[in-house]
Parts: sequence; C-alpha cells; structure tokens
Amino acid sequence: EDKFPSRRRNPTTPEIVEVEHSPGPVSKMIRARKIRLNGKDQRQYLVRFKNQTADKDKWLEEDAIPYGNLHLKIFRASRRT
Repeated sequence: EDKFPSRRRNPTTPEIVEVEHSPGPVSKMIRARKIRLNGKDQRQYLVRFKNQTADKDKWLEEDAIPYGNLHLKIFRASRRT
C-alpha cells in the first residue's frame, strides 16, 4: 500500500567510491579524518610520499598505505606528545 501516491520516487543509486593506492614509499602521515562512505564511517590518513611535494599528498585508507601498521604506530605516537 502506497501511503503517499503523489510523491515521486527517486531510485537511490549507491555511491561509487574508488580506493586509491599509494604511488610510492611513504615519507610520513600528516593528518587523520573520518568520512562516511556508503553508510559506513571510514578513517583516512593524509600521506606524504618520499621525494614528493605537499601538492602530491593523498588521503588514503589504512589498507592502501604500504607498511600502514608501522606508519600508523609512528603517527599515533607523535600525536601523543
């Protein structure tokens, strides 16, 4: 039963999100942010790559960062002090 027959229905299309991968070795992680993708909270990190300038920095998810666990440990330790 349609409670609102005059209301238009817009079919919802899922948002297409491309996961970016690292273009090279990581120099350091600069910032972290939480974003909402496809109805889920995701944490992304602003990463600077070796021998690259700041305009080449990218927001990447943890699993897209080479040696992400090691860089996250260093990043979190630096934020505590």
